[in-house]
Amino acid sequence: MKKDTHPAYHMIKVQMTDGTVFETRSTWGKEGDTMQLDIDPLAHPAWTGGTKQLLDAGGQVARFNKRFGGLSLGKK
Repeated sequence: MKKDTHPAYHMIKVQMTDGTVFETRSTWGKEGDTMQLDIDPLAHPAWTGGTKQLLDAGGQVARFNKRFGGLSLGKK
């Protein structure tokens, strides 16, 4: 097997958005570095069941008709 093909696997600290810290093994950073998360299961709506919704302005069909409404594909 070839040498030096795998990245270094070492212990790091991960800091959640609420300030809690836990240790895990990773290839990220260097031994003892702290990874600070901007989004994690404590804050992201996908995990917390948040109520943010995207506003849909008409849908895909309406956007298509707005852009290409004047085109006709059939015989006249």
